[in-house]
Amino acid sequence: MAEGLIAAIVVFVLASFVGFEVINKVPPTLHTPLMSGSNAISGIAIVGALLIAGPKEWNLTEIFGLIAVIFAMINVVGGFLVTDRMLQMFKKKEAKV
Repeated sequence: MAEGLIAAIVVFVLASFVGFEVINKVPPTLHTPLMSGSNAISGIAIVGALLIAGPKEWNLTEIFGLIAVIFAMINVVGGFLVTDRMLQMFKKKEAKV
């Protein structure tokens, strides 16, 4: 049990450092496409959280699954709204007659 927990913590810390370095190197012009990609990843997280929250009996795992579904949905909807708003800035406005 302790060995698995230590391995999980090591993987989490390494992924955090790698993720920080990768995101730090992204130019601002690629921000919008990457945001859309991260929203797709959050959609995958929603599916996984729904699978965890699926059984009828309630215990700590199902509660965490429900919380994950709520947060992932907020992230997906908010991310797509922000992405859409940013893309609207690049559209040409029609001249008023």
